Amino acid sequence: MDMDSASSVVLQALTQATSQDTSELKPAEEQLRQWETQPGFYSVLLNIFNNHMLDVNVRWLAVLYFKNGIDRYWRRVAPHALSEEEKTSLRAGLITNFNEPVNQIATQIAVLIAKVARLDCPRQWPELIPILLESIKGQDGLQQHRALLTFYHVTKTLASKRLAQDRRLFQDLASGIYSFACSLWSHHTDTFFQQIYARDEAAALGSLERTLLSLKVLRKLTVFGFQEPQQNMEVMGFLNAVFERLKQFLECYRQVGPDSTCREKLEKMIILYTKTLLDFLEYHPCAFIPLIQRSLEFAVSYLFTPAGEGVTFERFIVQCMNLIKMIVKNEAYKPSKNIEDSKPESLEAHKIKTAFFTHPTLTEIGRRLVSHYFLLTEEELAMWEEDPESFAVEETGGDSWKYSLRPCAEVLFLDIFHAYNQTLIPVLLEMVQNLQGPTNVEDSVQLLMKDAVYNAVGLAAYELFDNVDFDQWFKNQLLGELQVSHHRYKLIRRRVIWLIGQWIAVKFKSDLRPLLYEVILSLMQDPDLVVRIETATTLKLTVDDFEFRTEQFLPYLESIFGLLFQLLQQVTQCDTKMQVLHVISCVIERVNIQIRPYVGCLVQYLPLLWKQSEEHNMLRCAILTTLIHLVKGLSAECKNLYPFLLPVIQLSTDVSQPPHVYLLEDGLELWLVTLENSPAITPELLRIFQNMAALMEMSSENMRTCFQIVNAYLYLSATDFLQNYAESLCRAFCVLLKDITDEGQVQVLKVVEIALKVSPILGAHMFQPLLPAVFRGIVDGERYPVVMSTYLGIMGRVLLQNSSFFSSLLTQMASDRSQKMDELFGSVIEMWVDRMDNITQPERRKLSSLALLSLLPSDNSVIQDKFCGIINISVEALHDVMTEDSETGTFKDCMLMTNFEEPKLSDDEEPPTEQDKRKKLLALEDPVHSVSLQQFVYEKLKAQQCMMGDQGFGVLMETVDTELVRQLQEFLKGF
Repeated sequence: MDMDSASSVVLQALTQATSQDTSELKPAEEQLRQWETQPGFYSVLLNIFNNHMLDVNVRWLAVLYFKNGIDRYWRRVAPHALSEEEKTSLRAGLITNFNEPVNQIATQIAVLIAKVARLDCPRQWPELIPILLESIKGQDGLQQHRALLTFYHVTKTLASKRLAQDRRLFQDLASGIYSFACSLWSHHTDTFFQQIYARDEAAALGSLERTLLSLKVLRKLTVFGFQEPQQNMEVMGFLNAVFERLKQFLECYRQVGPDSTCREKLEKMIILYTKTLLDFLEYHPCAFIPLIQRSLEFAVSYLFTPAGEGVTFERFIVQCMNLIKMIVKNEAYKPSKNIEDSKPESLEAHKIKTAFFTHPTLTEIGRRLVSHYFLLTEEELAMWEEDPESFAVEETGGDSWKYSLRPCAEVLFLDIFHAYNQTLIPVLLEMVQNLQGPTNVEDSVQLLMKDAVYNAVGLAAYELFDNVDFDQWFKNQLLGELQVSHHRYKLIRRRVIWLIGQWIAVKFKSDLRPLLYEVILSLMQDPDLVVRIETATTLKLTVDDFEFRTEQFLPYLESIFGLLFQLLQQVTQCDTKMQVLHVISCVIERVNIQIRPYVGCLVQYLPLLWKQSEEHNMLRCAILTTLIHLVKGLSAECKNLYPFLLPVIQLSTDVSQPPHVYLLEDGLELWLVTLENSPAITPELLRIFQNMAALMEMSSENMRTCFQIVNAYLYLSATDFLQNYAESLCRAFCVLLKDITDEGQVQVLKVVEIALKVSPILGAHMFQPLLPAVFRGIVDGERYPVVMSTYLGIMGRVLLQNSSFFSSLLTQMASDRSQKMDELFGSVIEMWVDRMDNITQPERRKLSSLALLSLLPSDNSVIQDKFCGIINISVEALHDVMTEDSETGTFKDCMLMTNFEEPKLSDDEEPPTEQDKRKKLLALEDPVHSVSLQQFVYEKLKAQQCMMGDQGFGVLMETVDTELVRQLQEFLKGF
């Protein structure tokens, strides 16, 4: 097909692909997808988007298909890669002219050229940069702008490459074009100022756009183009010029006023200058040292003196604060504790900082931060009234300090306070002193100031540890503040309860907790919603604290829990409901079973909340967390929640349902605690296990929890569970064991071991397909000790508790390996004795001993031949499990458990779950815990003696080392 006919076919498909009609759209998309790998397709696309006569949407789509094609097929090693001939022709076609009239398409073409440059420049595309520079120097305004736009995207892309060779190439490029980039930036900047002051706003806007692009290029070249930028006069000259230019642009910003068409671009320009300084400081802290003084003078003057009035805007303030913060906190600027070990640059930077941050400067910065930047703004106060929930749960965590003014001011305050606390602690304490006693509710300025100062005291709690007697302040001042009920005083009530939350983990006497609980109880009934939400948050911090004592809290539990539940119903936004649910979860977790009498309402409300939150998966996660703690608190009584609980688990752990992406982890945790606390199996609880097959196939990071769930089912009702699911589980395990880590293998085998422990006959029958691999692992001497230990644990169970099954397995294995049965059996015992040291758990060591002793008495020559090894293992196990009674001087087996007693619990201990009780009852029937090893050894040896007669037995005992015989006699001397 020739180029013209190909163009018309592709053009038609692209036109249909822009259609709103799906009957046209879908086939066209499919057709284009098939053409992606056809030679010549991208040449056709290039012709289409370069043809300015065609429809904009069609051209836009052509650019997107071309761009996606670069990602998929431009690399030489890609499947269906483009031919070198076509790539050469495409590269030439992309830079023939820079005259795209549509801004959005121009940007996409620039990005597209940058993507090719990332792969091909400079080696396969040396002409790219010279052609771009030539076009930038041209007189045609549009061409100049488009070439500059492309130049910026190419520079940005090449600067982002991180391999050493690529970085060297970029540095070569930077040193070659830096002078040109500087003069370009300077020229466009001067042109802009001439035009804006001549009131030619239209021309000025175009020049400003070019200035912005040329500064973006310079920023990338400056930050990433030089290994040691401090050695380059031009780079340092540019950075020093940044401060002068910034002042010019800020002055221009003030003069043009809010209605100017240039205002938005001017803001971008000012921010870009600050970004250049911040980036340079981040990547070249040592090269930045000569700029520290100017940076601090510049930022401090605009933030904390009248110079900034009428000039600054929020994003600029944030950037200046971040500049100060990064200089104050920079590790490269801190000398070592031992001055001799410090680098000269660190000492130089430290000297500059110390000279700048004088006592008066720090005092002014500290005061201004608190009294100006910490004050609640009119917008925030309006938000408190109109949307109290959004105000109360405003997100200030993570990286919000980089972009938002309040968190930024708070982080700067903390960093400066930490670095210069000797100077700033007295300043803050004086501000507190000036605000003692209740504030007049009519004096809104003083109320806002007190809110700001208390905020500072809360943020700096750790720094103020030695300087503030918080307990006294709480009793003498803060309690009184909380009792002022006037609606205007809500600012202070909210701030004080927040402040207590900040100090609770720092310095708050345990004896004062009951008084605090009374305060919380009162404020949870405050008329203002923001105060109630803040109180709930402080309650969480109090309950979650290391010093929390349940008995102090119990008298208030019913009332506070009721009010928390009311708050959960009153709030309407998802984020707030989540926050309150986290508080409820925390309370339930800390008081555990004491919560039982008070959860009725919550249990009735959660199903409704779950239904309402269908679209809000994060809220559902919070509900799951609450349910986890609720089930733990209710223990066996959680069975009453099954009608709601089980469908929730079913949905959260069903990987065919979209919400599982959010809910799976918490859903699995809930499933596990439900099983651990369930008193008995139900058909519904058993049915949920149908979800497990797909979860096992996913083999994700939740695998460990999945195995714990399987084990919990085995403890809960082994017979029902194994009869329903063992077959499918066994199949899943067989697949898993083929491709799993050693640790994963141990997890799988532990399930089999528990099944054999809980139900020796049924377990062995159901997991029969897995046992030959275990047998082979023992005979072949598995080298990974933990896996070998688990193999021996499984085989020990089979041999001790299901000997007939062991015999049939031995027969099968001998036949499979074409070996004599006795010979194979001898190898197993020999390996067992040899690898006993792999077993570290005393239970498994005793089990091995019991299992091998169970072979006695025997006249089998193999067993008699390995008699010495069996005695060896038995004596080792006796050393592990026997303890000497100091009073009688006799030995007893420390693993024996006689009866089931409920242990007495201390306050900090969690009561045993239903599963813990099941494990205890199971242990009472387990030979490891019900058979005395000492007695078993004695009986088996006695029986062997009876079978062989004294003489024969004597000969057999002579095969055992005399020291072992002596130790054995010592253990058996009571018999």
